Amino acid sequence: MEITYIIIISLVAYILGAVTKLFIDVIPNKFIPLQNVFIGVISGLICYFTKIESNLLQSLVLCLIATMGAGGVADLIKLAKKDE
Repeated sequence: MEITYIIIISLVAYILGAVTKLFIDVIPNKFIPLQNVFIGVISGLICYFTKIESNLLQSLVLCLIATMGAGGVADLIKLAKKDE
């Protein structure tokens, strides 16, 4: 079941990222957490309405935590590369 969440979040993030790249050239870094929240909410709703998760709140929280955690890891990797 957990792998399904990861696949849905990845697909939503990829689609929204591609749409964003098409219409907006550069997004300031201050809007990246907002984009992650948007991806988490959409992913949570998809997981709930496709009956992967029966509780809406749990689905939203799980997907929000996953997207915000992925964003944090990506920021840590950028910081580590910048320090080198």
